[in-house]
Amino acid sequence: MTQSIDGQRRAQNGLDSGVGGEPVVVIGAGPYGLSVAAHLRAAGVPVRVFGDIMGSWRHAVATGMFLKSTPAATDLSAPVPGGRLADFCRETGEPELTELTPIPCQTFVNYGMWFTQRYVGSVDPTRVTAVERAGAGFAVRLQDGEEIESAAVVVATGLATLAHIPDELLLLSPGEPGPRAALSHTSQHTDLSRYAGLRVAVVGGGQSALESAALLHEAGADVEVLVRASRVRWGERPQLRRPWTRRLAQPASPLGTGWILAAVCRAPGTVRALPAAARMQLFRRALGPSGGWWLRERVEDVVPVRTACRVEQARLAGNEVHLRLGGTGSGRADVVVDHVLAATGYRLDVDALRFLTPPVREAVARVPGAQAPRLSGAFESSVPGLYFTGSLAAPTFGPMLRFVAGTEFAARRITGRLARQRR
Repeated sequence: MTQSIDGQRRAQNGLDSGVGGEPVVVIGAGPYGLSVAAHLRAAGVPVRVFGDIMGSWRHAVATGMFLKSTPAATDLSAPVPGGRLADFCRETGEPELTELTPIPCQTFVNYGMWFTQRYVGSVDPTRVTAVERAGAGFAVRLQDGEEIESAAVVVATGLATLAHIPDELLLLSPGEPGPRAALSHTSQHTDLSRYAGLRVAVVGGGQSALESAALLHEAGADVEVLVRASRVRWGERPQLRRPWTRRLAQPASPLGTGWILAAVCRAPGTVRALPAAARMQLFRRALGPSGGWWLRERVEDVVPVRTACRVEQARLAGNEVHLRLGGTGSGRADVVVDHVLAATGYRLDVDALRFLTPPVREAVARVPGAQAPRLSGAFESSVPGLYFTGSLAAPTFGPMLRFVAGTEFAARRITGRLARQRR
């Protein structure tokens, strides 16, 4: 029988007290939270992990979606060999994945569950409601009223609370955006078939916009994609055997080919040493919106895509949504739909993390020109003992931290610092 949450907590507290000292609290149980927790436990650092295991991948990704990254860039970081995606597939009988195999999101979820059992152990799904300073550490309050004294806190919550919808679209939803409203964000969906037979405008030109549009079309929706850029960019089909001249001119990396991407992946710590303006330019421009190479045939010449346009005005008229478009693509135009799906990305803003109490949020120094935390080489913020990893660390360490490929660098840096402090 599955152990109760209280029983799990008592068992975890027993484990922690056996190591000695207050535990490190990891908030988030996605790729970064799980990787950090696995390394901390292997290093003998007491740790409590709170979150829904692979929650964003289970509850904020539409059925039928695939990962954009290749298998070589999708490994969680285990403290010992044997925890790669390929190891999971081999051990569980999943089909072998190659660089030419798009990875189903469900396979990645199953991999995360397997990784948790193998390297992490107990994960408490209770929501963290408050993190505040308490002496040299923190007081962490849970939704059920329990309070934990913590030596350090690692924020690994991913993008779940950082979804961004432009102000001009928010006018369509006087209440909260969502699947049943006239406006929603791609992170709010697990099933796009609900829009079968309806007119849907997808706003955005990246992977989530293009793949959502393909799924909507395949489910029977009348869909159109509205893209600000002058064209849709597509990834290149991987070449398994590249001539050495091509490998020299465009070295491979987990994020793609090219010297810039290779450099930021091989030395993310060096990115932190760049001037703030250069780091932000790298963060914003190194990887622009694009679609996976394998998705192209499901969208191009299949789904209507309007480029070089922007939504200038959005209004509700009964059950219809009227969009006034501007831009160089087709001049001014009006589009009438039943629903608008915003594939408009995420905004990295510490103030969106409401579980951090206002004094803690205010004490977190920010990256110049952004609302992301300014971090040390060990991912520690200006609040001693408060660490951030994943996408919130990307403005400091570069674009690799936006992807699963950055888990090993982050997990080893954070664990190294906390383990030294324990000693």
